[in-house]
Amino acid sequence: MTNYDKEYATFQWQVPDHFNFARDTFDRHAADPNKLAMWWVDDDGNERKITFAEFRDRSRRLASALTAMGIRKGEGVIVVLPRVVAWWESLLATLRAGIVVSPGTVQLTPKDLAYRFQASEAVGVITDQDNAPKVDEALKETGIQLKAKLIVGGPREGWTEYEQVVSSGDPTFTGADTLASDPALLYFTSGTTGYPKMTLHSQASYGIGHLITGKYWLDLTPNDLHWNLSDTGWAKAAWSSFFGPWIVGAALFVHYSPRFNPKKTLELLARYPVTTLCGAPTNYRMIIQEDLSPYRFPSLRHCVAAGEPLNPEVIDVWRKATGLTIRDGFGQTESVLVLGNFPPIPVKPGSMGKPSPGFYVSVIDENGHELPAGQEGDVAIRVRPERPVGLFKEYWKDPEKTQASYRGDWYLTGDRAYKDEDGYFWFVGRADDVIKSAGYRIGPFEVESVLLEHPAVAESAVVASPDPIRGEIVKAFVILAKEYEPSDSLVTELQEFVKSKTAPYKYPREIEFVPDLPKTISGKIRRVELRERELKKKLRA
Repeated sequence: MTNYDKEYATFQWQVPDHFNFARDTFDRHAADPNKLAMWWVDDDGNERKITFAEFRDRSRRLASALTAMGIRKGEGVIVVLPRVVAWWESLLATLRAGIVVSPGTVQLTPKDLAYRFQASEAVGVITDQDNAPKVDEALKETGIQLKAKLIVGGPREGWTEYEQVVSSGDPTFTGADTLASDPALLYFTSGTTGYPKMTLHSQASYGIGHLITGKYWLDLTPNDLHWNLSDTGWAKAAWSSFFGPWIVGAALFVHYSPRFNPKKTLELLARYPVTTLCGAPTNYRMIIQEDLSPYRFPSLRHCVAAGEPLNPEVIDVWRKATGLTIRDGFGQTESVLVLGNFPPIPVKPGSMGKPSPGFYVSVIDENGHELPAGQEGDVAIRVRPERPVGLFKEYWKDPEKTQASYRGDWYLTGDRAYKDEDGYFWFVGRADDVIKSAGYRIGPFEVESVLLEHPAVAESAVVASPDPIRGEIVKAFVILAKEYEPSDSLVTELQEFVKSKTAPYKYPREIEFVPDLPKTISGKIRRVELRERELKKKLRA
């Protein structure tokens, strides 16, 4: 994109009736047998270069094998894998076969997995040696019998080896004849109340919609080597490690490591010809804590961030060290990129940017009316008379939540913001109580529910507390049962208890024992009051 205003004014969605991302987009790049799709490295110095043609052939084999195992088009498979090549092969294969894929982070516990198997009605799973025991425990708890259990990395009793399945498949299987509107991905995303919602996407909404993300915001071409720092379990990986780059034919740089290491990231950026970088603000905040002066990045030309608001100070430090401006963007699990600081427009540090081509985005009031510049309201996407392609189909099996996310002709993102006179959007906060910590979305209800399982907890309220590195952290206000007294050891015990019961990233990094909690007349906890209290406290500190 060289002219934002012209591109925004003239852009039109092009969506055929029948569409399959693997067959109609990915395989097109595989016509060149030497075209690089991925450059994979790990912490031990191992490297692999994989072509689009290799991915095409192996995903065709896997897709045909999954079909032969009795998994039908429209049925679901859960994929829980780290940054191993099999994750990309599995997503391509399920999309190709018309199977609904549900990626999950490797941090999920047996309890998390049990909920996902029951809620999604999945009939298959693909995971590795580290996570298979958790899956077995979840399946035993629920009594669910799957059609297929594939394991990567070696044999396990009751499982079928992944490589055995791939080798048995048909390399000529191009894929199912899917409609553009057919279901393709099912992501779990945290909400204010209850357990995670199931966000359903079609073949088109991500498979075509992420043209916006890849071409315009990531600024990718077929000659780029793109590195996204996101974990495979999150929609951000689908955004920037799968659909966005591969729609335009760019190659992926993938670093397999158990945890994010800012120094290692800098070393790899300096060593490999990575041209574009995408990370959460937390990644950048950790990176700039390092001494940047020894590093040079001769190939790097473009950097973006998404997942939470990016601090202007971080943009400034990175620009002084590299000469590059980090361009912030905004979107959701429910969408592709909705707002962004696109390459042709000046960056206003701290702003979410301007609307993406193909999206009419505004700030509206409680009646669905657009607000003038400078007035805070709800960030909303117009869905009538034309619905943008890159928007989810529905919250699966939950028509009430689906309906509640609309106001007249608008889809509500759940975020509050205002526009300035130049059309830039400025984030104010969440309209609900969802916590965004280091790029993760965490619902307070999930953490409160686990805390209540501990005998020491009579009641709790979980909110976001400002943090200079993670943006926000999980803080729990706890009312203790009568026979318990506050102590540092009890704080540690409760933290470890939450880690053992749900994904570790959800645990409360701060716990405060209180005699009571602020509530409405009807007895609902006023989390907003606790959030405001935390904000004032951190500002004074």
